[in-house]
Amino acid sequence: MITINEHYLKLQASYLFSDIAKRVAAFQKNNPDKDIIKLGIGDVTRGLPAAAIKAFHNAVDEMANDATFKGYGPEQGYDFLRQAIAINDFQSRGADIAADEIFVSDGAKCDTGNIQELFSQDIKIAIPDPVYPVYLDTNVMAGRTGTFTDGRYQGLVYLDSTRANNFVPALPAEDVDLIYLCFPNNPTGSTISKAELKTWVDYAREHKALILFDAAYEAFIRDESLPKSIYEIEGAKEVAIEFRSFSKSAGFTGTRCAYTVVPKQCAAYDSSGNRHFLHSLWNRRHCTKFNGVSYPVQRAAEAVYSEEGKAQAKALIDYYMENSMAVCNTMDTLGYDYVGGKNSPYIWIDGRMDSWQFFDMLLNKAGVVCTPGAGFGKCGNGYIRISAFNSHEKVQEAMQRLTKVLSA
Repeated sequence: MITINEHYLKLQASYLFSDIAKRVAAFQKNNPDKDIIKLGIGDVTRGLPAAAIKAFHNAVDEMANDATFKGYGPEQGYDFLRQAIAINDFQSRGADIAADEIFVSDGAKCDTGNIQELFSQDIKIAIPDPVYPVYLDTNVMAGRTGTFTDGRYQGLVYLDSTRANNFVPALPAEDVDLIYLCFPNNPTGSTISKAELKTWVDYAREHKALILFDAAYEAFIRDESLPKSIYEIEGAKEVAIEFRSFSKSAGFTGTRCAYTVVPKQCAAYDSSGNRHFLHSLWNRRHCTKFNGVSYPVQRAAEAVYSEEGKAQAKALIDYYMENSMAVCNTMDTLGYDYVGGKNSPYIWIDGRMDSWQFFDMLLNKAGVVCTPGAGFGKCGNGYIRISAFNSHEKVQEAMQRLTKVLSA
């Protein structure tokens, strides 16, 4: 008799964004003439940088010619892209990351989920609340949690992120082995200072723990005093793995390209306390279970680091950040408390009521889709997340609708 992985049965009924999609579809069915403005899921809306498109076309042409055709590429990524990433994203900011410590993939979501395969079942995991659901759900699937009780899974250490700590959680009160951090944060949009991030690195070094640092939104940081990479912190290469994506920084959500950094001195331990380097373990997992990102996509990603590509990618970020400021200005006018929006495309708003209730009110009365904070964890209840990923016209219209509804 074939049996299932029963840990899947501990998952909540459906994925957060599936719930949102169902509610929006039901509303649209009952209101077919109503124009819905979506400021919920963090998907970009503008075309790829022209430099990336040109490189994409050139690479496709190469694939049509026997002399320049590329078959299977290296699972870790082509060296031309890994070198460009190392130089521009790390070495330029004083972080000593080598090209061969970078693993190109088809998405940070995949990597943050897959990386937990390297670790034993009985590790103690610390996860922020609120949090990007993938961190949590993949560990539930792997069997590292107990049952879901009173809004949380047993067996995990939750790191409360609230207004009281400016949505930057405090160090855990108990020893933990694996720590998830995301800055700029999804969903709250909060950021972390170098001094605050150093306390986490110091904790990990002292406790022989590992930090999984999601920096997918680093391109939106405007305050140059803030770290864009955990490797800007001394000692982080020993205790941290970093995830990044071209999805938000260059609009690659439909093109799929990201990367994970696993420094060669980053280590974990076996049951006897012997040290093992994670670089070789992740390389083995990558080679066994991943076939690599396509050559044209990697050439397009490489072009993002050209002078033209950098300027064009920055223009995309600037465009979305104008939307972000429009949302912040509206919330200021309406008197709603929020965090984020200044160094992030997400604005985390205190809705003054139950998250789903606020979501339904905005959908039904304004035709605007947000993301209910309760879907990101117990500490998210009462909040909503608004995304800046849409056109200027749509965001302005949405803010006018919200102003009308929330001022009534």
